[in-house]
Amino acid sequence: MEKIDIKSLNLDELTKFIEDIGEKKFRAAQIYKWLHQDLVVDFDSMSNISKSLKDKLKDASYITALVPVEVLTSNIDGTKKYLFKLEDGNIIESVFMRYNHGNSVCISTQVGCRMGCKFCASTLDGLARNLTPSEMLDEIYRIEKDTDERVSNIVLMGSGEPMDNFDNVIKFLNLITDENGLNISQRNITLSTCGIIPNIKKLADMEMGITLAISLHASDDDTRRELMPIANKYSIDEIIDVCKYYFEKTGRRITFEYSLVAGVNDTIKEATKLGELIKDLNCHVNLIPVNPIKERNFKQSQRLDIEKFKNYLEKYRNNVTIRREMGRDINGACGQLRKSYINQESQIEKEGDS
Repeated sequence: MEKIDIKSLNLDELTKFIEDIGEKKFRAAQIYKWLHQDLVVDFDSMSNISKSLKDKLKDASYITALVPVEVLTSNIDGTKKYLFKLEDGNIIESVFMRYNHGNSVCISTQVGCRMGCKFCASTLDGLARNLTPSEMLDEIYRIEKDTDERVSNIVLMGSGEPMDNFDNVIKFLNLITDENGLNISQRNITLSTCGIIPNIKKLADMEMGITLAISLHASDDDTRRELMPIANKYSIDEIIDVCKYYFEKTGRRITFEYSLVAGVNDTIKEATKLGELIKDLNCHVNLIPVNPIKERNFKQSQRLDIEKFKNYLEKYRNNVTIRREMGRDINGACGQLRKSYINQESQIEKEGDS
């Protein structure tokens, strides 16, 4: 019999599971608390559960527990980058960041990514598989345990495309915001997507309170296609239309992420086009100095050009910020540390075989 991934069950599902194995349903609330508030990783730690019930749980289910294989701490800003090993041996990464408004964790939603964005290291080796709800939860749970600090903000902006793992991501969102668990406010969660239109509409129809961040990175389709293969399927006009729909359904301001690449999309001409494109939207623009990765030849824009771009865009009365660069000295950009670790492990294997 295949064992149940117990941490991916919501309370109703867990209650049914507990009743199905012949136990009183009130046990479900106890177990749920152990998993999602006390953050235990084994059934033996559940001190108010009988040995007979623990044995039943071990026979019928398992607790997902990520194993940290590397933790790097930035000497610049204290950002911590985690490499976690999954049960099947795959590697993912997560980032812990301290801000004045609280602690944020940037999580991965897939092992790798198949979107092919040219400036992102996450996509270099393609997609291995989707993460389960419990694996996404445990990125946060392990970090809370390691730092002994409360996480108040979550960003789904690590490796992977959340809208390409839609059902698991929605399940994760419902679990992480559950009042019986960590109870993180939906308003403190940001989901970043390159723009899979049908699933953005599905998310809008759910009328959650999370912030939608669109990886735009260009103001015309030709430039966007150079940077992002998804632009061959969905146009910028379609992106703008679905953003309007999302705002109408949720009342939540849209965030546009715009990675500035020197000589590609960082000119005043591009700022003008972007300003015209979004001038009628309730939105915020987050300018991102692109993180150079050795596998690509993109260069980060000069600081003066970034400031000029920001100042010009603000003439359209847009709210514009320049993302603070976190963890630059520890391969802080998506996929960089994971890629480095995989290459290192591969080299060790080759040397062992020779």
